[in-house]
Amino acid sequence: MTLYPSKLSHAIGFDDFPFQRSHYGDVRIVGAVYAATRLEGILSGVIRRDGANSAKNVAELVRNSKFYEHTQLILFQGIALGGFNVLDIHWLADTLERPVLVVARKQPNMDAIREALLTRVRGGKGKWALIEKAGEMEPVGSVWVQRAGLTPQQAAQSLEKFCVHSSIPEPLRTAHLIAGGIATGQSRARP
Repeated sequence: MTLYPSKLSHAIGFDDFPFQRSHYGDVRIVGAVYAATRLEGILSGVIRRDGANSAKNVAELVRNSKFYEHTQLILFQGIALGGFNVLDIHWLADTLERPVLVVARKQPNMDAIREALLTRVRGGKGKWALIEKAGEMEPVGSVWVQRAGLTPQQAAQSLEKFCVHSSIPEPLRTAHLIAGGIATGQSRARP
């Protein structure tokens, strides 16, 4: 595993827009760009619901943005966007040459996720392999994480730096609020 610089003060947190269960096709995503605890900008793009393009599309979005040069960390709440469009976090970290941190409030039920992927999702076997490749979720403080390109200590330091109003880092909290507000007319408070 390649480790990236330890100074992680500029981050982008990504979340997807909420969508109806009946929706198939593209799902919008939003990235909240932060310098320490200050919102610096917003990125937006699309991924395919239950598709296989989330890591590639996020990589293009970040690399082609004016924020790329200063970005030091990429954050996600959960390992998938748009339903089961599972991120290859190690590929993404290597491609962007930036560490990736996946954050979850509680430990996911991996047996239920595996069952859903293998029995109900097209390409589920490959998606499950990406989740396994990402590694076990680890407890850090009051949340669970998966990481690529950073140590457990760097993950803890990043959470300490970016968690201001909750156990979820501000870039993720902000991306969630923006996505919900735009998609439904008002945001939900808790990501």
